[in-house]
Amino acid sequence: MNYSYISHLYCPKCLQTYAKEAIHHLCDCGAPLLVEYDLDQLAKDWNPADLAQRKPDLWRYHELLPVQSEEHVTTMGEGMTPLLPMPALGEDMDLPHLIMKDEGIIPTGAFKARGAAVGVSKAKELGVKSLAMPTNGNAGAAWSLYAARANMSSTIVMPVDAPSITRSECALSGANLFLVNGLISDAGKMVGEAVQKHGLYDVSTLKEPYRIEGKKTMGLEIAEQLNWKLPDVILYPTGGGVGLIGIYKALQELQALGWLEGQKLPRLVAVQAEGCAPIVEAWKQRKTESIFWENSQTQAFGINVPKAIGDFLILDALYETEGCAIAVEEEAILVEQKRVASLEGSFVCPEGAATFLAARKLREQKWIEKDEQVVVLNTGAGIKYPDTAEVEVPVLEPGDSLPLDSSFVK
Repeated sequence: MNYSYISHLYCPKCLQTYAKEAIHHLCDCGAPLLVEYDLDQLAKDWNPADLAQRKPDLWRYHELLPVQSEEHVTTMGEGMTPLLPMPALGEDMDLPHLIMKDEGIIPTGAFKARGAAVGVSKAKELGVKSLAMPTNGNAGAAWSLYAARANMSSTIVMPVDAPSITRSECALSGANLFLVNGLISDAGKMVGEAVQKHGLYDVSTLKEPYRIEGKKTMGLEIAEQLNWKLPDVILYPTGGGVGLIGIYKALQELQALGWLEGQKLPRLVAVQAEGCAPIVEAWKQRKTESIFWENSQTQAFGINVPKAIGDFLILDALYETEGCAIAVEEEAILVEQKRVASLEGSFVCPEGAATFLAARKLREQKWIEKDEQVVVLNTGAGIKYPDTAEVEVPVLEPGDSLPLDSSFVK
């Protein structure tokens, strides 16, 4: 067996193909490139039983990942995050089969570590020495840290309003870090210019083909953790949308391998905030691409992406799975974050809270039925956003008694 069954790269728009041995970014037509595998041969050589004795990380699926030699794998043990039942929150939502895929415990504290692990590993295999990217925070933190582990240099540009912890992660990794007084789209223009001028390897969202391959392992894990029985609905906080595209790609590949026994794919839900909802508006109008969202702003900073380069892929995944896109109210996001923590003990990130809020709204609208199994993706640790949780705590003087009432004593 081969370590990887990668076959080639292809453009999902014009179908042009590219060799796997060379460095590629976008297709000549401007669309993102996707990785194709020899699934016919892999179906003959690989089956679920082969996973039984493997390490509990995303590299357990190496045959379906693009790195061709194990020596190039750069890892911090990422992957196989828990799939947790949420009974108290589910009762509150009238969703008894509510489950959370918790990416908050992954290295670097966010799901971005998946894309960084596979993207950096493949870049190392291709001989890359220096990479660059714009980021809303967590992706830059992940890529700069994994680049440091792979002995690469990194240049990261993020909005000045990005979470301060992600800024520290980048700076401590030794990255060339810059802040821009604007949005990720502004940072992207700066990175694009630097890539052209200095020959850096551009790892902007979907401008290299391998980040999505790391993100798709969330879909592979959900299927394996549910014993290859798919849920009815998967909700995902959507900015650039690579995770949602990746989950859809993973499930399609598992179907092609014959591992899902003809099951219907879950309805995929793209969750956005009212302050930045280009995918939602495009979905409502049944468009194939979105329009740039002017003056975008949301406290769920990771999904503040006014125009995703892979918007057509996100929308295709929604249409093909009979899913939907939904925007949630800004003021309700932090209320939901507190509710998740108080009912389940999980301090989710604002993007995760937005996604739980979307599940609540879709249940109220009867789009999700009570008996359906629902998986919500929490994409990061709440502790990475210390400024979003506003709390008031009483201050006592030495010798004071604790002012507890009967509700605190069980």
